[in-house]
Amino acid sequence: MERVLSTEERIRRAEEVYRNKNNIKQEHPRHIASKSKNRILKKMIIQIIVCLSIYSIFYFFEHSDDLFSKDMLNKTNEIMGYDINFDELYNNFMNWLHSMNLFTNDVVNEVTNNTTNEILNEINANEVLNESIGGAVEEETPTNLSQMEIDANDIKSKYNLIKPLTGTITSRFGHREPTTATVPKNHTGIDIAANTGTVIYAALDGVVKIASSEGDYGNHLRIEKDDVAIYYAHCNKLYVKEGDYVTQNQPIAEVGATGNVTGPHLHFEIRKDDRYVDPDMILNF
Repeated sequence: MERVLSTEERIRRAEEVYRNKNNIKQEHPRHIASKSKNRILKKMIIQIIVCLSIYSIFYFFEHSDDLFSKDMLNKTNEIMGYDINFDELYNNFMNWLHSMNLFTNDVVNEVTNNTTNEILNEINANEVLNESIGGAVEEETPTNLSQMEIDANDIKSKYNLIKPLTGTITSRFGHREPTTATVPKNHTGIDIAANTGTVIYAALDGVVKIASSEGDYGNHLRIEKDDVAIYYAHCNKLYVKEGDYVTQNQPIAEVGATGNVTGPHLHFEIRKDDRYVDPDMILNF
């Protein structure tokens, strides 16, 4: 005979069934959302890895002239030149997820907030890589150099100057405190003291543009090569004249004490586009 349940037992069982159903409703969506979240994150990671792999292959093709034909490389360049709107792809992908009801609103918001920035950063990095592959990489030049340092580096990169003579350095380039009022405080070259008559040699080949005895420089030469001009001043005697072409290490003059001087020496001056350059930046005196 079937046992008859009391009213209290019926109520208790009904409450247990109700509670069990509520627990299932509370746990079931969360369980599904957790699995869905893990699944979509895995898909996104796989997509990113695939994109990076494809760009790596294209990059390898681009820089493998000896391994692949020119037609293949040209085709690769065409593919790399296509514009890809990653934002549009991402939005279409998220709309598809909503339409398929794979996520609850809470899960979609969580995934979007936590991963969108990381994904877009990866996309931007790939776009930068794509641009750098197709174009030449510009050589970086220091921006903290002065104009004189830039000029000196340019001269050293193009020419190999030699010392015009051996002597004692009595005054270097730049500001100085002379004991004689007629001597300028701003020195535009380097003074090399030597005995009168010591031979001066051309530090660089070029054309004699000035061979003069006028002014504070006394007997002096200006010899030019391209945009570089070298002055040899206060000479006792000049061996060359205007219009002559001199070669490097050729005797061109003698040390003297002509012009505005306090003793025999060579005033050696370097200019680039008529901008003064410290000779110590180019030669070791």
